[in-house]
Amino acid sequence: EVQLVESGGGLVQPGGSLRLSCAASGFNFGIYYMYWLRQAPGKVLERVSSIDTGGGITTYADSVKGRFTISRDNAKNTLYLQMNSLKPEDTAMYYCAADPPGWRNMFKYRGRGTQVTVSA
Repeated sequence: EVQLVESGGGLVQPGGSLRLSCAASGFNFGIYYMYWLRQAPGKVLERVSSIDTGGGITTYADSVKGRFTISRDNAKNTLYLQMNSLKPEDTAMYYCAADPPGWRNMFKYRGRGTQVTVSA
């Protein structure tokens, strides 16, 4: 059974930091393209960041460039998102997602999410 389990969310003040983790199981994590997505209330799902299988190619939404860093540890089957200089507009449910080889932006597998709230 494929599982993606996010953790690390919470309430943080503006300017603060959080590190999200996504534990993957049930599939060959090392050959899957991985993503972090987010969805705020009343807004569409947004692709925050992506990372290739080896971790050498990453992309970021303009809204998070320079503040967020995606990484992965294939030995631990875990995806990370380091979030710094958080802003209230970063408040959302954050999901990790995975695509098999040859797929892009289809998010074949997605976790249940972890809530991030940025507020004073």
